[in-house]
Amino acid sequence: MYYIYTIKDRISIPPVHLGEAVEGAAESILRSKYERTLDKDLGIILALFNVRDISEGMILPGDPSTHYGLTFDILAFNLEVGEIVTGEISELADFGCFVRLGPIDGLVHLSQITNDFINYDRKAGLFILKNTKRNIKKGDVVYAKVSTISLKNNIKDTKIALTMRPEGLGKYEWIKEPMQSEKKVEKKRLKDRRRRG
Repeated sequence: MYYIYTIKDRISIPPVHLGEAVEGAAESILRSKYERTLDKDLGIILALFNVRDISEGMILPGDPSTHYGLTFDILAFNLEVGEIVTGEISELADFGCFVRLGPIDGLVHLSQITNDFINYDRKAGLFILKNTKRNIKKGDVVYAKVSTISLKNNIKDTKIALTMRPEGLGKYEWIKEPMQSEKKVEKKRLKDRRRRG
């Protein structure tokens, strides 16, 4: 989900930055170039840090900028299809719910929330599952699986589809319930054995 990458690049520092420390000017230019952008291989670039190995400046004929080679690190957020993620419900809509996954939201379509029939109570702001009477509301933490990723040229247009239908996904309380009922059954078995023996 979160990765650190080391990148080598070349940058041009325009004359506007003349008199500034090269490290500071380089970091400022790199931040505006990389941070809050989407790279199809690396993912969403969240932060840039540790600018180092800055080469000697080079001036090209007819170009007032100074050119440098350098190395730096970035923190990126990237998902893979099939990955299990955890996030908070950020919004409910008629067609499903949005789950906050760090810097981006993923959509769990209504058909992918559960196998149970779902009613949307707009006034109360929650989905109610018909048979189990469970509910989902804004702020709930859920486990989901990444179904599809549609990467676009920017973060805003990128779409992440999630599912919570497989066993072991959904709200933490849903996952915990089977474990608790199994413990109750085991306690009852032990109690029955003690009575008999």
